[in-house]
Amino acid sequence: MCRLMYVFVLGVSFGCLSLGCGSSGETEADRVGVGAECTDSAECESPDEDITLECLTRFAGGYCGLEGCEGDADCPDGSACVAHQDATGTANYCFRICVDKAECNRNRTVENEANCSANIDFVDGTQDRKACVPPSSGL
Repeated sequence: MCRLMYVFVLGVSFGCLSLGCGSSGETEADRVGVGAECTDSAECESPDEDITLECLTRFAGGYCGLEGCEGDADCPDGSACVAHQDATGTANYCFRICVDKAECNRNRTVENEANCSANIDFVDGTQDRKACVPPSSGL
């Protein structure tokens, strides 16, 4: 009986690994829309009423992000607080963190693909992380 139970548990575990049961790899940042393409902040409406995303139009295709973070603790899991500098100055935003480019483009079109870059100013230090950075819109 014990051996049968072991075989059953092992089979279910292997099945979930091979079929992808459970998590789809989506992070909290994905769920609330951090890094999604946008043209207006209304398109960045989060399912979490405690999170207000802003459409950062200085990036090609826009970028749904949280403005005003002071550190990673202010950002949803799967994102980090970064200092972004442009012509108007420097502001902190929660940007989606990544390992590869594909993670950055789940909610973006091919025309406005983001890159997974380590060349970004993390407020709490890089900690061997990268963030999704879309191309500049030229504004």
